[in-house]
Amino acid sequence: MTAKHYLFLFLFIFCFSSFPSHARFITGRPSPTDLLSDGISTVKNLPYLLLKPPVSAEESCEQSYGFLPCTTTVLGNMFLIIVYGYLMYLAATYLSYGSELLLEILGPGIVGGLFLPMLGALPDAMLILVSGLSGTAETAQSQVSVGMGLLAGSTVMLLTVIWGSCIIVGRCDLHDSVAIDGTNTKGFNLKESGVSTDIWTCYAARIMAISVIPFLIVQLPQALSSTSGRHLAVLIALIISLLMLVSYCVYQVFQPWIQRRRLAFAKHKHVISGILRHLKKHALGRLLTDDGEPDTEIIRKLFETIDENHDGGLSPSELRALIIGIRFEEIDLDQDDAVSKVIADFDTSRDNLVQEDEFVEGITKWINEAKQTGGAYLESNTGTFKFIDHFHQQTKREHALLGSEEQSDEVVENVENPRWISIKAVLMLLLGTLIAAAFADPLVDAVDNFSEATSIPSFFISFIALPLATNSSEAVSAIIFASRKKQRTASLTFSELYGAVTMNNVLCLSVFLALVYVRGLTWDFSSEVLVILIVCVVMGAFASFRTTFPLWTCSVAYILYPFSLGLVYVLDYVFSWS
Repeated sequence: MTAKHYLFLFLFIFCFSSFPSHARFITGRPSPTDLLSDGISTVKNLPYLLLKPPVSAEESCEQSYGFLPCTTTVLGNMFLIIVYGYLMYLAATYLSYGSELLLEILGPGIVGGLFLPMLGALPDAMLILVSGLSGTAETAQSQVSVGMGLLAGSTVMLLTVIWGSCIIVGRCDLHDSVAIDGTNTKGFNLKESGVSTDIWTCYAARIMAISVIPFLIVQLPQALSSTSGRHLAVLIALIISLLMLVSYCVYQVFQPWIQRRRLAFAKHKHVISGILRHLKKHALGRLLTDDGEPDTEIIRKLFETIDENHDGGLSPSELRALIIGIRFEEIDLDQDDAVSKVIADFDTSRDNLVQEDEFVEGITKWINEAKQTGGAYLESNTGTFKFIDHFHQQTKREHALLGSEEQSDEVVENVENPRWISIKAVLMLLLGTLIAAAFADPLVDAVDNFSEATSIPSFFISFIALPLATNSSEAVSAIIFASRKKQRTASLTFSELYGAVTMNNVLCLSVFLALVYVRGLTWDFSSEVLVILIVCVVMGAFASFRTTFPLWTCSVAYILYPFSLGLVYVLDYVFSWS
């Protein structure tokens, strides 16, 4: 179904619900029943399929905005949750699609780092906001559990079910603990197939783990069994959460620039390591003395072989011939850029020539740099040292971990009809925002009414059902992206998941804490906070220190989901009796 069809469906439902409505009776026996009610009907017969005692007219539901339909029965509220949940899914889809179009035009930076992460978290934030604004403080205290259930459920779903599914659909053959792009001959081998990401994905996982700090702060008074400092703890956690939100957005803005700088330095290190290995080969392994120190005499002789015109200095053309001869086929190397960086590194006199003493000094510095990362390779093996070869392999791996240079491009070029795409993106974002704002409150009311009709705590309904609506488009997009079976797409997929959880922990939590503080609500969500902490810390630690995930790692994520749900149930029961 296209976006146009979605729009027509939304307008139809909205307009249909705007007409004056009356109770409709389902007649399966002589007495009428009120499966659906607009709050006007005064029928006092037993409702059909109710799991609770009869609901009187005085206790009947209240219509959202005064005209949207409502009900006090199980099936009626289930239907409304599905309809409103679909509309929230539609809002998330429009926001996601509009964000992608805007990113296509403007690239990362301020748009990609500041606005798009917030827009992605907008449906969740809107639901949390309306859950705490409804009615009196007592009503808000009752409905705010819907917001906390959504916050916890969204985080758990992203890091368990969706994370594990991305591992399965994105798996490739593993060779030397690295996934080979586009290969899948191992099938479902638990150890020989999996996914590899870049080092930036590890950083995103670490940021996600750090973002749980506000949860720890707000939970501290309850952990210490203190009642006097709870309101102050909410305020402190709110301030910390807002500061972390600003810091995260600033990092996202400057992250492409940081990535390009680190990638350029890693490429330069790899060029230098290739030069060292080339010199060692042409020195017949005698580049170092017996005690592993640089042999300056050999280095000077090698300088003379590179200096073709014997003028005592290496010109850019002579260095370019050296780099071409080394043949850096494993990386996409701009030879002119590599030459200029080597000259900038070695040429201390700034005369655009590398003199003999500068060459000796520069090579000695990089040999000592290689020795610092040598480890066990520093030991002599049959009179030769292996740390230079090890340094070369290490720089090659470091370059691969940082990802390709196209990931850090600032602006996407050659976009056809950018003006129309910009208008379309803005319209999609506005429509998604309006739908989320309009139907967040009715969805919360439907969940609350369903909870009353079934005696099921509203937290569990919002924990399981609402994330399916607000995260569906993100889940489908992540799984489709991961199915391309490339390191770059896998890195982007998991970075997006960690980024979404981070926005939950800072933006959505900031909205929640602001509601609790301004309305004077009670913070009583120990079980939910504990589950969020466990899932974020476990998955954050799991993904922070490794870049390759064999297929068996998806089982860790899948096990965490039922574990989290059971833990919330047990802890909620324990805390209710404590």
